[in-house]
Amino acid sequence: MTKTYARLTPLADSLPATVPFVGPETQERAHGRLFKARLGANENTFGPSPHVIDAMAKAGRDVWMYGDPENHDLRTALAAHYGIDVDNIMVGEGIDGLLGYLVRLLVGPGEAVVTSQGGYPTFNYHVTGYGGRIEVVPYKDDHEDPVTLIAKAAEVSAKLVYIANPDNPMGTWHDAATMQRMIDRVPEGCLLVLDEAYVEFAPDGAAPALNADDPRVIRMRTFSKAYGMAGARVGYAIAEAGLIAAFHKIRNHFGMCRISQAGALAALRDQDHLARTIASVAGARQRIDDIARQNGLTTLPSATNFVAVDCGRDGTFAKSVLDALIEQDIFVRMPFATPQNRCIRISAGRPEELDAFAAALPAALETARS
Repeated sequence: MTKTYARLTPLADSLPATVPFVGPETQERAHGRLFKARLGANENTFGPSPHVIDAMAKAGRDVWMYGDPENHDLRTALAAHYGIDVDNIMVGEGIDGLLGYLVRLLVGPGEAVVTSQGGYPTFNYHVTGYGGRIEVVPYKDDHEDPVTLIAKAAEVSAKLVYIANPDNPMGTWHDAATMQRMIDRVPEGCLLVLDEAYVEFAPDGAAPALNADDPRVIRMRTFSKAYGMAGARVGYAIAEAGLIAAFHKIRNHFGMCRISQAGALAALRDQDHLARTIASVAGARQRIDDIARQNGLTTLPSATNFVAVDCGRDGTFAKSVLDALIEQDIFVRMPFATPQNRCIRISAGRPEELDAFAAALPAALETARS
């Protein structure tokens, strides 16, 4: 009898069996206990608007139906919110899902994309998964480097050049004028992927003016961060209508759960809750800075809902601090690349979560130093 088996493509067979992040649940199972404070995944622990919870509970009664494959109501509401045309907006399964669609649309085997060394790893994950070639440039003073990114994109004839503003994992940011200069210098045949997942937390003047019809840039935004809906997986892209229309060729047409659609619509309508969340996050960032300084450490200025705490030595020392915090059931993460990996990254959590972090940090530092 002839044996049959699944035969991976050569590309898939060559890929490592890995994911960009190890989830906190995986770590909890390994440790056999729950974390006291979940401060490592850039989640908004202040949570969504009560109206979001009510809307999602109500929509749950209709979960026997597929979600609207056009995401009509949410796209229409987003278009009105930004004063742009609905044809300039694509809704998808978080920014991660939209990045996967974008790479699939634009990057063929062996074609180059440009990103920062140690930048958001999920983008690289998709590029590698579709056979693209990743070219990296270093950070400059803990910021992604727009000038060098564009120069590298021109040098390698990149299809995409990626930057997050504000940045993940460092929390730093560039002003609108700097980002507009980057857009203006995108090489012919290249598209700038501007990840603005944290833009609601950024100060005024950080985001360039929204020109939805500019063919040089696609902007990615999300309900995961400021709106407190990471588990619902709702992201959206803003770009010129022709590129947005191309997503319909390959996207999962029933990828959006109707419960998530209802929640995102309610979140967008409750801008008062968003304002309160932004204020709470700002207070939590200050608390993290206070805790760090009380322990002889410093922090990087942040325009996100997390703070990079500089542990003052190298990546090996920072990893020791991180491990010691996890042993005390405080979940945190750290950047992957040198020299940014001298830091650990702490989410701007609720007061009780930061109390737990403050109690655990002195012992973690003592363990790392010994």
